[in-house]
Amino acid sequence: MIMLEKSFGLMFFMRKPKNSLNGSYPIYLRITVDGKASELSTKRKCHTSSWNAKTGRSIGNKETTKELNHFLDALSQQVYQAKRRLIEGDKELTSDSIKRNLTGTDEEKRTIIEVFTKHNQQLKALEGTEFARNTVKRYATTLEHTKSFLKWKYGTENLDIKKLDHETIAEFDFWLKGIQKCNHNSTMKYLSNFKKIVLICVKNKWLLSDPFANFKFTKKPVQRLALTEHELNAIAIKNFKNERLQNVRDIFIFSCYTGLSYADVQKLRSDELNIGIDKNLWIFTNRQKTGTSTRMPLMPEALAIVEKYKGHPKCIVSGLLLPVLSNQKMNSYLKEIADSCGIEKPITFHIARHTFATTVTLSHGVPIETVSKILGHSSIKQTQHYAKLTDNKVSDDINQLITKRSQRV
Repeated sequence: MIMLEKSFGLMFFMRKPKNSLNGSYPIYLRITVDGKASELSTKRKCHTSSWNAKTGRSIGNKETTKELNHFLDALSQQVYQAKRRLIEGDKELTSDSIKRNLTGTDEEKRTIIEVFTKHNQQLKALEGTEFARNTVKRYATTLEHTKSFLKWKYGTENLDIKKLDHETIAEFDFWLKGIQKCNHNSTMKYLSNFKKIVLICVKNKWLLSDPFANFKFTKKPVQRLALTEHELNAIAIKNFKNERLQNVRDIFIFSCYTGLSYADVQKLRSDELNIGIDKNLWIFTNRQKTGTSTRMPLMPEALAIVEKYKGHPKCIVSGLLLPVLSNQKMNSYLKEIADSCGIEKPITFHIARHTFATTVTLSHGVPIETVSKILGHSSIKQTQHYAKLTDNKVSDDINQLITKRSQRV
């Protein structure tokens, strides 16, 4: 219920303190609503000879006089803004409530770390159902970066939400790149995570404006590596005496022929393989990163690996399709595998997904719409960015064009 005042007024006046001898008195602000007044100090002083009690302003042309009057004018505007906030917030309007709103004592003080921590706790509680493990981990890392930045910038690991502004964001951007040595795209990801927390504050009206309003998020194009057909075959046919290397190689090849990411291969269960529309064995799963559905028939290379690990002890006990190690261990063994196959590219497990998109599918004429659906992308644009056509595909297409043109002559 909005409480409308019968009368409203504000005025500045001086009050003589005890033992004052020089004639310079402190200035106070009096706010009156419905005949009831509240007073607060402006923390400014003025000499009695320069004060006009009727206008509540200092008299004269000195720079100090102009600065004082400008400050009092600005404070008056803040009183009207506090009054408006109370009315818009459907809160009780009294001289005391205006005073509390003006001084910020009517609201519970909130800090950015407090809001960020609560957000991450809720994220963690929904891990595995609503959010992927990597998402939870990324926000935890962003929180730690935020604490370190605030320590560097303000000398504290926390900050009142109301102090967030564009300068804070610009300085955070610099700190991530210049001090933390993050690359540009990683910096944009961390700032994007931080923006989500800031927008929570804006939506709850704990922060009046968005400090990201004039900040531009840009991403630099990344060269996406993929194995060539020769490199893929070299890894596939290599004979490894070490069983662990053999397992890692097989799981990597499985991903190269299914397009599944590490997180999706790691959680893939035996019961997610079923007979599809063509009477062949299909994968029916949901991507952990986005939750989107992925359905695809198993290619012979992937099917052979499934058959190979049917009786693996870890798979039998867990119900998982393949005995996947941690991402860190998988990548460590993949470096060893690449070295033994004479491949100089820095191979990680994620290259398997790129290899599927380019070398295995698009380069062999599989329509981009089909590849997009298999990869679980929400739009073709995402696939176009993800899977660039290889030189071999371009070469094949141009040679076919040349052949067709020569046949017409």
